[in-house]
Amino acid sequence: MDQSQQSDADFLWQDALTLLESEGLPAANVAMLKSCDPVSFDGETLIISTNLGFAQRKISQITPTIEECLEKAAFQPVTLQVTLSQDRTPVTIDTRSSMTAEEIGRANKESHEHELKDFSSASCRQTAAEAPTPTPKQEIKSSFASEIVDPATSKLTFDRFVAGDENELAYDAAKQVANGENKSYNPLFIYGKSGLGKTHLLRSIQNYIIQNDPSRLCVYRTSSEFMDDYIKAMNDPQKSARDALARDYQNVDVLIIDDIQGMSKAAGTIGFFFDTFNSLASRGKQVVLAADRAPSQLGMGDSKFDERETSRMDSGVTVSVQVPDYELKVKLINNFYARMREDAVTEHIPHMDANISEELLRLMAERAGTNIRVIEGFVQTCLMSASNKREHGLDFTRDDVIRIAQAKWPSGQRIMSIEQIQKAVEAFYDVAHNDLVGSKRNKELMEPRHVAIWMARELTDNTLADIGKKFGGRSHATVKHSIHWVEDASKEDRIFQNRVESLKESITDNS
Repeated sequence: MDQSQQSDADFLWQDALTLLESEGLPAANVAMLKSCDPVSFDGETLIISTNLGFAQRKISQITPTIEECLEKAAFQPVTLQVTLSQDRTPVTIDTRSSMTAEEIGRANKESHEHELKDFSSASCRQTAAEAPTPTPKQEIKSSFASEIVDPATSKLTFDRFVAGDENELAYDAAKQVANGENKSYNPLFIYGKSGLGKTHLLRSIQNYIIQNDPSRLCVYRTSSEFMDDYIKAMNDPQKSARDALARDYQNVDVLIIDDIQGMSKAAGTIGFFFDTFNSLASRGKQVVLAADRAPSQLGMGDSKFDERETSRMDSGVTVSVQVPDYELKVKLINNFYARMREDAVTEHIPHMDANISEELLRLMAERAGTNIRVIEGFVQTCLMSASNKREHGLDFTRDDVIRIAQAKWPSGQRIMSIEQIQKAVEAFYDVAHNDLVGSKRNKELMEPRHVAIWMARELTDNTLADIGKKFGGRSHATVKHSIHWVEDASKEDRIFQNRVESLKESITDNS
């Protein structure tokens, strides 16, 4: 390939990324594009490559937008071509962890002791020699090497993670960090609302490394645990305690900090963290972070994070996880159901082996909220109830599912009427009721109608058919189209997503 073509491709791609960011392309899409490599530019076609099939498919959906910015940067029409790179494809390794927590801890401890023994032997040999030859200083591993992972946490592996459009980019990025193939994903920053699977992905990275590459020391901490470590070291009467803690953290290979927004008020901890961050990054060590908001939002309000620190966190690959749509909820519920029944057999857990029909599993998906952790608890409760009813010769029914769902999501969900939702949407968008439920297809009516139907699905116990009847007799397929429209628009347009969430909160707060 012509070196000048490579250079032109680099400059043009960077200019286009700058324009795309300035024009408000969603942060998740920008992060996905930044992970691509410019290959060549012949004056008409820019070729970029990615080793993620999911990213290739997503980029094709926003190609017209990208080409508009390419034209602005090149002052001429430019065609974008996305190729799937083969030479950077990560080695596929089984992501399941079969080691017990005790085996993991023992392996880490033995590895640490072996390294210390080697270091001690080398020191003795050097002392005994008459004229020792200077040797490079051997690095002593962190004392964190003796930590173990509890059995419940060791189950959080990649093969147990349910991937869908809402989280697949984060899932693929986490796997690449885990197998160490892609050094450019540093730091990896995953953000999204609570309960959407961020912790599962972080623990999957840790468990994968422990199982497949124990020579890499991986340490997981929540922000509160990290702050506790720092505060204890600062309050320790031994002046060397802070240095020892710094040495421990700076001698890990992969540092994972969960819920990093939790240290936003602790200036001292933030300073210590970024000293650690910079030390690790300068030596090519991996940092993985997770938060409930994007890096740029961490510095808002009275936060102690400054722009230098938030931009540093955003300097690698930043990806979001979104709330699950109906299809992903179906996958989640089926996965949780199957796993729980398997675990009940292997771990001899009673009252967790009932059969729930596919029809009821889909009803569970319709009635479920969006917090994945709560959905998992919902499935567990349904399975226990079904097992208990079977032992008494009774059937597990639709009414049981609805009753359990109402108990799981009692406040603001499944407790209001469609009419209440319609009135709230009509007031919010300033549209008449007859227009909202009527057959007019004016552009200004489509958004409020879609949003009202989506709200009815989210906040009531009505079936999709019942919702259709309340909106002028619309079909099941039309109702599903409205739901998909809102979910797709929320992924692409953060302003729209915030508008919908604000409306939803106002409805539930006033119910």
